[in-house]
Order: sequence, then C-alpha cells, then structure tokens
Amino acid sequence: MNAVLATILKRLGLGFATLVVVSAIIFSSISMLPGDFGQAVLGQSATEETVAAFRKELGLDKPAVVRYFEWAGSVLQGDLGTSFSGRNASGQDRSRQVSDLVMPRLWNTLFLAGVTALIAVPLALFLGLTTALYRNSAYDRTVNAATLTTISTPEFFVAYILILFFASLWPVFPSLANVNATTDLGERLYRVALPALTLTLVIVAHMMRMTRAAIINLLASPYIEMARLKGASRSEIILKHALPNAWAPIATVIAFNLAYLVVGVVVVEVVFVYPGIGQLMVDAVTSRDIPVVQACALIFAATYILLNLTADIIGIVTNPRLLHPR
Repeated sequence: MNAVLATILKRLGLGFATLVVVSAIIFSSISMLPGDFGQAVLGQSATEETVAAFRKELGLDKPAVVRYFEWAGSVLQGDLGTSFSGRNASGQDRSRQVSDLVMPRLWNTLFLAGVTALIAVPLALFLGLTTALYRNSAYDRTVNAATLTTISTPEFFVAYILILFFASLWPVFPSLANVNATTDLGERLYRVALPALTLTLVIVAHMMRMTRAAIINLLASPYIEMARLKGASRSEIILKHALPNAWAPIATVIAFNLAYLVVGVVVVEVVFVYPGIGQLMVDAVTSRDIPVVQACALIFAATYILLNLTADIIGIVTNPRLLHPR
C-alpha cells in the first residue's frame, strides 16, 4: 500500500478512536453533574413516584455504562435521542427529537462560520503575506501590535466593544442577531454582521500571525536566496517562488483556525443571542436537557477532530518528508 495512503488511513483511525474517547468523556462528565435530572426537568411539584417513573421511562435508572453504549449505538444509527424539554409533572409530553432541534441551529452556526471565513481567510492571508514581505517595517509592527491586542482580548469583550460602538453609540447594526428560517439572505447577513465581525477580528489575528511565520520561514530558504542573487524582483520572488511552496502550510493554518472558529462560536452566540448550536447548548445546560447537551458537545468535538484531521492530512500529502521523521 502507498505510504501516504497508509498514513492517511492511520490518521483517520486515530481520529475515530479520539472521537470515541471524547464521547465517553462527554457522557461521563454530564452524568456526574450534581442533582437529579428527572426532578430538574419535571419541576419541584413532581411527586417521587412521577420522578421515578420518568427516570425509568428514559432509562436513567440503568447503570451509566449501559446508558453510554445505548446512546453511542443510537448515535451511530443517526438517532440523537429525544429532548427532555416539553415534559412536565402533569404527564404531558411535547418533547421533540434532538435532531429536529439541532439541525436548524447547526445550519445557523455554519452560516455564521461561513460568513466569517469568507472575510477572515483572504484578509488574514493578505496581512500575513504583506507583513512578511515588509518585515520589521512600521507597517509590520503596527499590524503585529494590533493582532497581539486582539489575541489577548477575550471574545466576549471584543463583542461588547463592538456592540457599544456599532449598536449603541452609532446604531449601524442590531445588537441582537435574532434570525429564523424565514429571514431572507440580505437581512440575515445584516443581522449577523456584528457576530461575524467579532469572530473575524479574533480569527484574523491568529491566522495572520501563523501565515506570516510560514512565509518568513520560506523566504529564508536557500532557493529564495538564490532567486534574489539572480536579480529577481520582490514580487517575482513572492509570486513565482514563495507562494507555490507556501500553500501547504497556509492550508494547514486555515484548517486549524476553521476548527477553532466552529468551536469558538459559543461565546459569541450567547452574547448576541444568536440562535446557533452554541446558544442551544447553553440553554440545554440551563434546563438540564441532557440529550441535547450531549448531541451539541459531540457535534463540536466531531467538527474539531475532522478539521484537525484535514489539516494533518494536507500536511502529509503536501510534505512527504513527514512520513520519514528523523
């Protein structure tokens, strides 16, 4: 078997094993939360008999190991379970399938992440390339200072600053990103402007610095020095010699930062009350809706692992030397 293909298959196997371990950690962490889930869902007015019947109905009276394997088996079949919400002590059951709750929210999160990526990736590549090209200049130092400031600032603080300036002092954009299935594309883009800008500032800072480091490393290569000695112009060195060899590390940088982007939307969604999967997860934790919490956490974990695997595979395919470490 081809060495590259064998290594990729090995990475995929490790990724699946990692997801299994993470799923066990998610399940056990939620199971160890204090309090009685049945009592929390049904309310204080529920009798002990009602709570006991509810726990038995949902299988909460079974050992944790049994419940984990039942849950994992259902997930592998595409069944994320039934939400606890909609149940009450009177016996009424208006609960919904977890997938029906998660999928619209997941689409909203992916839309926000996609808008952010469309802005952040080109901007970060441009800044990373130009700061590497004009290294140690006033422009380079200014951009680096700005990105370091952004990296050092928590996302929620960046969000509140943007709300203060662009929704309060100068009301250009709404402070709440409340969208629904009937919101048209133009209105949706307008409402997600501040959440997308918040994420863009954070992602651009990380991605720009990593891109800059990759380009500077390439510019120090012997073949670049040879091109300089042959009299090649600065633009020719960048476009003909550096960039073709820089796409591999840049693609890896993009994949890693997209993984951070998808998982890091939780804080931003909560601040702007954006109906994404992060906001859904926070609401589910508050209401002790365990199946929804487990599903959201598993989706975040799977997305992060998948994008990191993508970055890893890109690095392997574009740099075969990684197959033979010294």
